Amino acid sequence: MTVPDAGPQLPAGVSLRPWAEGDDLRLLELWGDPTDAQHHQDRAMLRPSSTRPDEPWARCLVAEDEGIPVAAAVVYASSVHPQRLWFYAETARELRGRGLATALLTALRAEAEGARAEGTLATTELKTRFAVASAALPDTAPDGADGAASGDARAEAGSAAAGAQLDLASGPVKHPAAPFLAGQGFSPLQRSRRIAVGPGVITAPELDGTGLAVEDLATGSVELTQAVAAFYAATHAWDPSDLSVGRAQQLLLGPATGASGAVVLRSKPKAQGGGIDAFALSYTPERTEDPTDVLLGWNPELAPLDAQTAAASLLALLTTQYPVQLEVDDSMDILTPILDQLVTTGHARVLLDTRIWATDVPDAP
Repeated sequence: MTVPDAGPQLPAGVSLRPWAEGDDLRLLELWGDPTDAQHHQDRAMLRPSSTRPDEPWARCLVAEDEGIPVAAAVVYASSVHPQRLWFYAETARELRGRGLATALLTALRAEAEGARAEGTLATTELKTRFAVASAALPDTAPDGADGAASGDARAEAGSAAAGAQLDLASGPVKHPAAPFLAGQGFSPLQRSRRIAVGPGVITAPELDGTGLAVEDLATGSVELTQAVAAFYAATHAWDPSDLSVGRAQQLLLGPATGASGAVVLRSKPKAQGGGIDAFALSYTPERTEDPTDVLLGWNPELAPLDAQTAAASLLALLTTQYPVQLEVDDSMDILTPILDQLVTTGHARVLLDTRIWATDVPDAP
């Protein structure tokens, strides 16, 4: 693979090359441990560039300073969310501010533009993500303006501007990667949070005489898979998904996902024609004192008040005795008011607060 021109930003003594086996270990020695769960997850995006036409398109470059790997970045296509490519970059802390991330991104954009011209890629728009500090999290931003930022179903002009304040719909936020992202044409797109809800904090609904029915379903259920696929599509209009029922089964319910059980709430028993109003998938094999990892969704065809009632009822039933943790985007406006209220009253806490930025945000300044 020929490395494209990185432009005039490439510092003296620095060269770019494709990602090679063992780079993860060499870079880890220099970078140190990840500073939060999102940082840990996103480093896994660094991988060898794709070489076969049947592989998802991916390009990953390493910046070497006098022959020593000091920074890396990747851009790759997602088959589930085809509108944008994921981008992640990270630079050794002591070398930030030298333009390494800019050089890497310039080269990767040139790669993507070339692939689009050849018909290999349908888009060159990018998205990335980073965790921010919240009341429940220490200020563990992993990088400076020339540092790390990243980015599917389960980025990154000078360091002097680090800590610039952002005005998001969810409130002011600080993150040192923001100046770099803004300078490269990225704007805030979405917020995603992981929230833990304690046991017994929501009054469980009385089921007797209400017609409500709670039922365990196998994760291989076609009815459940269809409900999950419809929910996922409806709550990802901000990053449109191409998630067929088969792909939903593979990516969200299949054995490789760790899905260990499912429960659904119906307004009336299935034998009486009751469909799935809300569902919960568990990704924790056994009950422990730690919050169970749960995907909670609802029927997007329900009226908003009915959907919110169903989601709240199922959440209450799930947390009668045990805590759960949920990943929720701000686009999930049925569930977010419930969780926001619980966070405000201290009955839930934010474990991770992630912001997603993109280069094609509608109405971005």
